Amino acid sequence: MACPTRRTKIRTVTVHLGDRSYHVRIGAGVLSKLGDMAGEVTDGRLAVVVADGTVADLYGRAATDSLTSAGFRAELLTFPAGERNKNLATFSSLMDELLSLEPPIDRSALIVALGGGVTGDIAGFVAATALRGLPWLQCPTTLLADVDASVGGKTAVDHPAGKNLIGAFYQPGGVLIDVEALRTLPVEELRGGLAECVKHGVIRDASLLDAIDSNVEPIFACDPEVMTDLVARNVAIKAAVVAEDEREAGARAHLNFGHTVGHGIEAASGFGTLSHGQAVSLGMVAESRVAVERGIFDRTDAARVERLLERLGLPVQLTGLDADEVWRIMQHDKKALGGRVRMVLPTGPGTVDLYDDVKYDEVAAALASLG
Repeated sequence: MACPTRRTKIRTVTVHLGDRSYHVRIGAGVLSKLGDMAGEVTDGRLAVVVADGTVADLYGRAATDSLTSAGFRAELLTFPAGERNKNLATFSSLMDELLSLEPPIDRSALIVALGGGVTGDIAGFVAATALRGLPWLQCPTTLLADVDASVGGKTAVDHPAGKNLIGAFYQPGGVLIDVEALRTLPVEELRGGLAECVKHGVIRDASLLDAIDSNVEPIFACDPEVMTDLVARNVAIKAAVVAEDEREAGARAHLNFGHTVGHGIEAASGFGTLSHGQAVSLGMVAESRVAVERGIFDRTDAARVERLLERLGLPVQLTGLDADEVWRIMQHDKKALGGRVRMVLPTGPGTVDLYDDVKYDEVAAALASLG
């Protein structure tokens, strides 16, 4: 995808967490400002950029050049791309490289996560655990990471028993989002990020759905001003939720709208058959239909969400789902509590609530309606 390269005004969103508050800076061409932001986060002079091989080839040099220009000694550590590599083996390998650097690192060494959600998760976990905690920055390069994974301090690696089961809440010192990086995204990756944008509109700001609907063409053209505004609005929603509930004890669970059924669909279909964004899209449709049948969500509002997802090229129908298997997976999801399935259901435009009394029959009916 070819994106314009003109610069835009930098937008700043603050994640308010007391003495651990930090800024998210968003704009076109801002990767060149990485060195400046690094200087705000640490007094040290070592910055270690962690990226998968694909992103390292695209943006590793730009990141290290910015850091070097700001007076840092910049190192680049890479790992193989893909969710399948977000595991303890990769974590251990990165830690070995980090702790083998000469001269040795100290607690002022800065970790920079450059890439998508996988990189943010694993680099953040390295930062959280090396020397019992190093300062770190997020530099996301995908829309999904821009609007979701880069804000909130969730770090983790996967385990054979499930995704993100080994990790820590560890807030970054800042986030730098260069919307120009979206020009190298495959269109399906862009759609995956847009699924999360729709989710944010449903749970907090119905006017965001109108903004997306009105800008579909410039969004897919990666217009820098439109993308800067889109990312900033979504980051503001995520930041507000995180500030209210940092460790997912209450309101932060609202961010799971579409994910309870979505993760079940994704796993039951066989990982890799559906992208995360496609599964979340189907999950939002199914969970909206559960809410409609309960009488807590207007059918017209549910149809509006479904039409927007379809316009963005995201799936709203899928046949052949095994309701028993999806339900079994949902019961073992880490969001379940005491064996009960907890589900975020929409209750009006821009509002949702968490329910722990969802029954199998409701989910089975919603899955059947997808077909």
